[in-house]
Amino acid sequence: MSKKTKYYVVWQGRKTGIFTDWKECEAQIKGFEDARYKSFESVEEAEKAIQRDYWEFVTKKDAKPVLKEAPASVGKPIKNSIIVDAAWNTATGDMEYQGIYYQTGKRIFLQGPFQDGTNNIGEFLAIVHALAYLQKNESSLPIYSDSRTAISWIKKKHANTKLALTPRNKPVFEMLQRAERWLASNTYPNKILKWETEYWGENPADFGRK
Repeated sequence: MSKKTKYYVVWQGRKTGIFTDWKECEAQIKGFEDARYKSFESVEEAEKAIQRDYWEFVTKKDAKPVLKEAPASVGKPIKNSIIVDAAWNTATGDMEYQGIYYQTGKRIFLQGPFQDGTNNIGEFLAIVHALAYLQKNESSLPIYSDSRTAISWIKKKHANTKLALTPRNKPVFEMLQRAERWLASNTYPNKILKWETEYWGENPADFGRK
């Protein structure tokens, strides 16, 4: 009896699309931060799914895994901090980002949506926005982000994106240039820390579209 074909939808990975071979799908998502994918039994289901948001197809159990016990080296997050996050719509390509004050949950800034961005670009811009905000307010509060990629870009003072420039996303690239110039010409006392989702739960600045 022949094995039934499965259709793998990748919303966020090295390449996006519909794959019929698991190894090909795995190559797009293995080791890719925040990869988003799911299998379907028919090509019709897969074609409909890829036109919609990933979070419409995951259960609460999938979206909120059981948290691991944090080791002493991780500890607990610092309440007196700023937390940032970005959202990227897989259907439209729109990107937006925001920052909140963790202790109160108060939103400090919200930017977007911007056309044809990426999640990592949004995370990068959010961190720089938070740094500039804290500098203006003479604050040394730490900043949390759940994007290792964006944090590495901050350290390098350069957004190493492979996104192609188009007329639609020109404003996003202009923002990236301003952010990189800010990083090149400013120093800051603020620590940029990784939000440890597997131990602490969902990033409090998440847009809540799960």
